[in-house]
Amino acid sequence: MTADTPPLESPDRLRADMVATLIEQGSITSPEVEAAFVAVPREKFAPEAALSAVYSAQDVVVTKRDAAGKATSSVSAPWLQAEMLEAARLFRGAKVLEIGSGGYNAALIAEIVGEEGLVVTVDIDPFVIERAARFLAETGYPQVKVVLGDAEHAAEEHAPERGYDAILVTVGAWDCPWGHLLTQAGRMVIPLRFSTITRAFTFVRDGDRFVGLDPTVCGFVTIQGAGAYLDQEAALADGAVTLTIESGPRLDVAALEQALTGERAELWTGVTAAIGEPFDSMHLWIASVDDRFGMIWRDPDRGGDLVNLAMRWYCPVLISPHSFAYLTLREIPRGNDAEERRWEFGAIGHGRGRAELARRLHDHVLVWDREWRAHPGPDFTLHPADAAVPTPAVGRVFPKRHTQLVMAWM
Repeated sequence: MTADTPPLESPDRLRADMVATLIEQGSITSPEVEAAFVAVPREKFAPEAALSAVYSAQDVVVTKRDAAGKATSSVSAPWLQAEMLEAARLFRGAKVLEIGSGGYNAALIAEIVGEEGLVVTVDIDPFVIERAARFLAETGYPQVKVVLGDAEHAAEEHAPERGYDAILVTVGAWDCPWGHLLTQAGRMVIPLRFSTITRAFTFVRDGDRFVGLDPTVCGFVTIQGAGAYLDQEAALADGAVTLTIESGPRLDVAALEQALTGERAELWTGVTAAIGEPFDSMHLWIASVDDRFGMIWRDPDRGGDLVNLAMRWYCPVLISPHSFAYLTLREIPRGNDAEERRWEFGAIGHGRGRAELARRLHDHVLVWDREWRAHPGPDFTLHPADAAVPTPAVGRVFPKRHTQLVMAWM
């Protein structure tokens, strides 16, 4: 170690290592975003967290939880922040709106757009706004306009006359009421929820609609206020297992609770995957053809004897008021000449409709594997709520308050 080399556990050294990781994995691709990540001291925006957690390229730092322990504010994972900033294509002098505050991401934006730019960051939580304003001032970014308010309305009050060049939404939104605040050439990066799925889209104008580019698997703290949307949720076995569906008939929690420990139906598909082989388009396919699509979650410390989920998070399930069937996996025995471990997808059903739901989920997986697995994925467009939007030949329209999201398989 020389006099110019920071100690291994110092913030400067950890920050440099994080940036190197983000560049190596392709999350940072431009010198402007790289310079911002080098310049902004991330640890100053999450002083309660250990430095190792703050500078983990993959991890979120939770900064506030509600009474039930659910995260209500966080500093997003660096890889996702970097990719969203790259997608926004920010430039010197740009006018930028951030929905969902915390301070760190706003500081990164301020570094890129410079003193001649504008950064407005909006949050509904006074705790979050007080921290963000304080941390931004302490780290040298007092020019960021920190706004306390419901982003559904407050963002418009501070919009420049010609609109924002970019809008970055850093909370999980169910709808998008901000499109009219964007310049004609602007870009809007937003994690949008539909049918319990969340994808971070980069929306660009195409006439009177927006085209959604690069849908990225992600998870964010859910938006609060007027823009909030409550999915139907059934917490079973005292919260060990939770079912979530966006809409449909009211769930019979008592019947689902009983179904969880009752007789099961089990079907195996013959469809397999290896470690690291992506299959997230399966979620999109099932959601596009079955309005009973939802998600099933298991408490990490409980419920392992009740359900055998294919994924710890974001595991697909078909849900009726009294029954459900979820995606599962089992490892395929390897012969002597097998080069890799593989797992087979299956469907496990619970409740009186278990056989029918398990069969439907099983069949959806087969169709996805046969016709769409090698496909690059569906196209997404966002339209005004009052627009006449035809249902795609293969796909689905997701109506919302301000917009309609169209998912079409071509």
